[in-house]
Amino acid sequence: MGGPVGRSSASGERTRSRVRHTDRAGEAGDPNEGGDGGGRASGEAPPDRRSASRGRGRSARSSRRAPKSGKRRALRWSSAVLAVLILGAGGAGYLYYEHLNGNIRKEDLTLGDKRMADHKANAAGQTPLNILLIGSDARDSAENQKLGGAKETFGSPPLADVQMLLHLSADRSNLSVVSMPRDTMLKMPKCTAPDGEVFPASTVDVQTNQSLRRGGPGCTVAAWYELTGIRIDHFMMIDFAGVVSMADAIGGVPVCVDANIYSRGANGRGGSGLKLEEGTTSVQGEQALQWLRTRYGFEDGSDLARAKAQHQYMNSMVRQLRKGTKLTDPAKLMNLAEAATTALTVDKGLDTVKKLYDLAEELKKVPTKRITMSTMPNVYGTGVNAGRVYPKAGDAEQLFRMVREDMPLDGKASKRKKVEPKDPSAPVGEIAVAVRNGTATDALGPVSGRAGDVEQLLKESGFAKATVDPDNVAGSTRTSILYPSADLEGDAQAVAKALGVPVSQVKRSTDVSGISLAVGADWREDGAYPVSKGTEKTPESAGAQNGEEEGCMKVDPKYTW
Repeated sequence: MGGPVGRSSASGERTRSRVRHTDRAGEAGDPNEGGDGGGRASGEAPPDRRSASRGRGRSARSSRRAPKSGKRRALRWSSAVLAVLILGAGGAGYLYYEHLNGNIRKEDLTLGDKRMADHKANAAGQTPLNILLIGSDARDSAENQKLGGAKETFGSPPLADVQMLLHLSADRSNLSVVSMPRDTMLKMPKCTAPDGEVFPASTVDVQTNQSLRRGGPGCTVAAWYELTGIRIDHFMMIDFAGVVSMADAIGGVPVCVDANIYSRGANGRGGSGLKLEEGTTSVQGEQALQWLRTRYGFEDGSDLARAKAQHQYMNSMVRQLRKGTKLTDPAKLMNLAEAATTALTVDKGLDTVKKLYDLAEELKKVPTKRITMSTMPNVYGTGVNAGRVYPKAGDAEQLFRMVREDMPLDGKASKRKKVEPKDPSAPVGEIAVAVRNGTATDALGPVSGRAGDVEQLLKESGFAKATVDPDNVAGSTRTSILYPSADLEGDAQAVAKALGVPVSQVKRSTDVSGISLAVGADWREDGAYPVSKGTEKTPESAGAQNGEEEGCMKVDPKYTW
């Protein structure tokens, strides 16, 4: 497997003795179908039950209707979005807010050591909004346990089984969604739980869904920031309970297959039980669950095919909600608001229904045709990590960079005005820059002399006060320029401009006392900085889908009837 991007250089690893069973039961032979078992073995033993309460969803109210059969876990992947939209539609229930506010669970936004860099405002002073949606597989209550899973997993610490980043553009003209496959392997950052328990940074590759077990959703946020460099403003996490009523309330979501499909056990592997005729069918309840769980029967039978089906469902769901025909009954809206707030765990910046309502109003500004779904470009691992995936070098970073720089994934970028720093730069000859060598990776040491090479490039551009910082050689995934205060912003951007480094990689940070340039692992070779400025094309490997796209899932011929 060559060179996964975004790994941490930190060392240390917490060892846990308790081992989770991989088979969630409910489908013969295949722990992955339905998205449960595939995330258990990940190079790191899970934590003990003492930390199980962190990151879990709360119990559903007894009035929620249990499903007739099967597992409902896959429905939660879209329910956080649905919850926001429902709350936004339920503005008439404002007097009910205080009660609903008490339902919402709140946790810290991030548990990592790194302070997330601030957004860059556009020429109009607007900033983007990034929301991480987390689907927890918690089975910590009778309601959750009724929704499926092997009894051995009941009460075990939850996993972040679904992870989607919603990027709302600064001008609110477009929305991009980036999914990270649950079996993505990466280095975990150090996380400190609210109770003070410390989870050291991992020294081996760990499956991304383990992040929730390392203190709670704030560690999932920290892991995303470590990998992508994208500032996360909020998170919303939802568990099994409460998802069914919200999903069913839509009243049916149209989905399409290009042939009759029956996802049933084959060659000793399980299936979701989905059985549909060729063409478009409106699914809800158990059928909607089956659609979202289906792996065997769609395309190549991989989790990536399942993610594509989930994106199609999500696009279709948004179109249905935008029609405004399903959620007009005030009583139903109040019931849904009750279910949604009871099921949600959010960061403390979204700790009231009013804040959720305001967020919904922002999301509603984006037309459906400007919504783009994507999946983190990835490659399969080898050896013991065969079947797992790693970020695809080049393509994954390109997708992350587009989000960092607020570039729409649909390729319809407006003519953006150049953002001028609030503080103009000093003459380049007066700008002091400390250059350090951050080219080390997990597999490779730092490239000798790289800080000196870049220092020389700066001096050739007139930065006479550029120097080398020989004491700091900590690895950095990507080249970055940090500055401590607003009066140095213009100077830092002048450094970036001279080297061709994207302005999104210029960040304000309290970790430095002057302008600090880290030559990252993305610039190990001599020459100009390798990322082309102005590239605004979404990698094909991201599998982008437009919000108005009404495609059909390709059916594997082995699963037709």
